[in-house]
Amino acid sequence: MGTVRKLIVEVVDAHNLVPKDGHGGSSPYVVIDFYGQRKKTRTAVRDLNPVWNETLSFNVGAPSAIFGDMLELDVYHDKSHGSTRRSNSLGRIRLSSTQFVKKGEEALIYYDLEKKHLFSIVQGQIGLKIYYDDEQIPPPQEKAEESPLPPPPSESSPEKDSNPEKPTEPTEATEKLTEPEPEPEPSPLPEVVDKPLESEAQVDASPAEADVNVKAASVSRSNSEIKLSGINRPQPMRRSASAASFAASEGSTESMLMERSSFDLVEKIHYLFIHVVKARYLPTNGSPVVKIAVSSQNVTSRPARKTTLFEWNQTFAFARDAPDSSSILEVSVWDPLLSDAADGDGRSMLGGVCFDVNEIPVRDPPDSPLAPQWYRLEGGGALHGDLMIATWMGTQADESFPDAWKSDTFGHVNSRAKIYQSPKLWYLRATLLEAQDVLPLSSKEVGLQVKAQLGFQVLKSKTVATRNGNVSWNEDLIFVVAEPVSDHLVFTLENRQHKAPVAMGVIRIPLVAIERRVDDRNVASRWFTFDNPNEEENNNKSNNDSSYKGRAHLRLCFDGGYHVMDEAAHVCSDYRPTARQLWKPPVGTVELGILGCKNLVPMKTVNGKSSTDAYCVAKYGNKWVRTRTVSENLEPKWNEQYTWKVYDPSTVLTIGVFDTWQVVDVENDTDLRPDFRIGKVRVRISTLQTDRVYRNTYPLLVLTQAGLKKMGEIELAMRFVRTTQRLDFLHMYSQPMLPLMHHIKPLGVVHQEALRSTTVRVVAGHLSRAEPPLRTEVVLYMLDADSHNFSIRKVRANWYRIINVVAGVMDIVRWIEDTRGWRNPTATILIHALLVTLVWFPDLIIPSFAFYVFVVGAWNYRFRARDPLPHFDPKISLAEAADREELDEEFDAVPSGRANEVVRARYDRLRTLGSRVQTVLGDFATQGERVQALVTWRDPRATGIFVFFCLLVALLMYLLPSKMVAMASGFYYLRHPLFRDRLPSPALNFFRRLPSMSDRIM
Repeated sequence: MGTVRKLIVEVVDAHNLVPKDGHGGSSPYVVIDFYGQRKKTRTAVRDLNPVWNETLSFNVGAPSAIFGDMLELDVYHDKSHGSTRRSNSLGRIRLSSTQFVKKGEEALIYYDLEKKHLFSIVQGQIGLKIYYDDEQIPPPQEKAEESPLPPPPSESSPEKDSNPEKPTEPTEATEKLTEPEPEPEPSPLPEVVDKPLESEAQVDASPAEADVNVKAASVSRSNSEIKLSGINRPQPMRRSASAASFAASEGSTESMLMERSSFDLVEKIHYLFIHVVKARYLPTNGSPVVKIAVSSQNVTSRPARKTTLFEWNQTFAFARDAPDSSSILEVSVWDPLLSDAADGDGRSMLGGVCFDVNEIPVRDPPDSPLAPQWYRLEGGGALHGDLMIATWMGTQADESFPDAWKSDTFGHVNSRAKIYQSPKLWYLRATLLEAQDVLPLSSKEVGLQVKAQLGFQVLKSKTVATRNGNVSWNEDLIFVVAEPVSDHLVFTLENRQHKAPVAMGVIRIPLVAIERRVDDRNVASRWFTFDNPNEEENNNKSNNDSSYKGRAHLRLCFDGGYHVMDEAAHVCSDYRPTARQLWKPPVGTVELGILGCKNLVPMKTVNGKSSTDAYCVAKYGNKWVRTRTVSENLEPKWNEQYTWKVYDPSTVLTIGVFDTWQVVDVENDTDLRPDFRIGKVRVRISTLQTDRVYRNTYPLLVLTQAGLKKMGEIELAMRFVRTTQRLDFLHMYSQPMLPLMHHIKPLGVVHQEALRSTTVRVVAGHLSRAEPPLRTEVVLYMLDADSHNFSIRKVRANWYRIINVVAGVMDIVRWIEDTRGWRNPTATILIHALLVTLVWFPDLIIPSFAFYVFVVGAWNYRFRARDPLPHFDPKISLAEAADREELDEEFDAVPSGRANEVVRARYDRLRTLGSRVQTVLGDFATQGERVQALVTWRDPRATGIFVFFCLLVALLMYLLPSKMVAMASGFYYLRHPLFRDRLPSPALNFFRRLPSMSDRIM
């Protein structure tokens, strides 16, 4: 039973439409065009706020260059209702198909109507729900019986090739066919094929079947099941996505395809590829293995899977740093069950094939894959055995490279490169409104509290006292939820007693039943009945009145208009909201080439030998990439290239290097040993110039309890490519970074940090369940999960940053004081002239200031930073001069694990620092309260003096020209020191005498 994809558009309602019928009203209807399909709704007669609630369905086809992938919606006034002679436009909207989601993720969104023509008068909004739905289509049974084509071969069929992924090589004349079913006595096949082979399958294949296969290949988008003349065509690599993946839920096929890079930022590494497919006519009932030997490297395949043939379908890649002209490739088959003529490991050789490496063909994508061939096994017990293999020389750009066994990784399953997707995250907002009929345990006053739990997240409401069983909270509880949602949200009503809280009722709500929204509209609230918290009693209770525990009034919704933060705001790599309908098109792409590392420090000792098994992780947006693990190498070379879409240039790309235990075969459980951090690099996208390749080496620095340590260097290549117009790209700098909901209903700073900690745990748990897993300590390090921890080093670093910023202002103040003090009489006289000019020509003040800023900026261009790309600065971080005691305190866990004396000393030091911060905050508060005291009559005399002085200034400014007053004030301020008093000015003395709230602090 097949499926067909449909686009469902639910036209709900519209608000505040413009009147068009000449009588102050309109009779609107909606027309939708999608892929050349045109449908309309009914007419709402004389209604400026119509409600349709109609569902329109459209077929989704392949991308069309004629119709495009845009959905066009027009709202018209029906000319049959009213005095108008034509259907006037009430507005229109145009939506891209990339904004649509699958069924289950839809939400009601109100779009602002836009003008269809230049002189149109349009207002109002229209509410829509748009989503994709896959409808099942039963197969036509009658036509299937009459069809002369045989059914496609399955993997379990003994008559067909069970390897749908084997590479093939097209010849110049025609395409090769798959091997037919072997006969009892096959004829020998040559090792080298210079022309197309004629097989029985070519004779049996009819022209009609070949024609049908060609037509199928021309109309289908997926090549995984297409056979042209009997062979598998190369298929695009697809991103491994879970059900919770963002990309997997979209209707666009483009989002499912992995970005195939051109590998132009990295160096190409040559590999010798051997694809072992299967064997036939082997005299064994066991599971033979294949041994491959080339130069000084040897590897053994996994045991064969026994069907009618012996199948491996395994690819091996051997690095060829320095080609050896005399190297020979040996591929042999061994049987573990036979004992005759067994070698040292107890396996008997069934036969082998030898190749001269210099004669192996070279393949460089986009060349087609090489076809595997049958080779007769020689020199063993299989007299008529054949082995199907393919050998070629390629690079890391080969599509077989990611899943191949590699000589520099020792073939460990967890050493392969991998692309991960962060789960789709939502904010779940649970609003506790009130509860009724809650029976108290006694007649006394009862304090009620609601505990909400979702997985490991537990939130509690405030405690409210009640006497009559009814209580009101009006409190929001926000959770972080990852798709797919399959859990329950549990509310427990507790009576807060002195000894321990007592559960009075419980509500379990499945998450799949909660509504989703993308704006701040109010969703409908519902009443839920409390169940007995004792599950056994709840399951065995009888339907009587005593089982009623009261009810709660709740408002639940998934908030898709927020961006769920998993990174700190200053190093965030994505600001898009959860709901895909609110996404804007990307502005560019960033390409990252991870070349390799140099001078790495040995991270561990195995069997008396120091080694490092390094791999690299890069994170941007919801896409994570992990390179392969290069084993036992202090200068690993990866040369892997990845691409991300950029939606905001003010984002950060993070690259980290780690050492793992998982490729070391030791007796202890390697899963219990964490992956060590080697270093991290951050690159801000806005610092990259368009279409420029940056290839730089960055130091890998790690701050440990022993101080700052350089772990090595990493070489990266980066390029940012802008995909939008230049003006549109510059316009982004005027747009808010965070979505609209963060400004309509902002979350507090403390609340955001708590939600971010929860989000980090959710993301780490999701990625640790992948295969191979991205370990929790890696995710925490990449996301800076401990960035909010207290550190005196960071406090001092931030203080010096403030001093550095204030230093510029202090330089200006110092220059003004020097000018006012007549230390440079020439400069002071020129300032007097400038003052006269600006006072008498005030229109020149703003242009002069702007020109001065321009001159300063142009002058500082000569002194701009020459660093190709900024990275971690140990000097700014105060990491080089950090005290050992401060570092030990910074890396101490919470709660502290140090001795009581150490904790007491640190607490006293923290109190000293806190007292200084307390004094500074008090001084700022005092100055602000003195400004308020000028007009609040806290000191009646001071306020009276200030008010009378303001009246006098107003009269003088009214009587005297403002230019004369401004020039006289400037001359008075710049007067010579001979005419000044060394005591503070009367205005400053008056301000210091104003009262503040400091004397009221206990």
